[in-house]
Amino acid sequence: METTTIQISKDLQGALKERKMYEKESYEEVIWDLLEDTMELSEEVKKDLEKAEEDYKAGRVVSFEEVKKKAGL
Repeated sequence: METTTIQISKDLQGALKERKMYEKESYEEVIWDLLEDTMELSEEVKKDLEKAEEDYKAGRVVSFEEVKKKAGL
């Protein structure tokens, strides 16, 4: 595998270190995990948005005021 070096701030290094699942996990593994999470979330969000749009078009919506009223707020 070909590698390269990147520059990051000490703050980012600390944030990445906090995300390590185990001590010897590499920063590359941490970054790949973060990218994977973002990609999965994006697909999930797209599906949720499509369903919400379908619900809206079909009239399957409740106003915030109705939700508060049902919750007794």
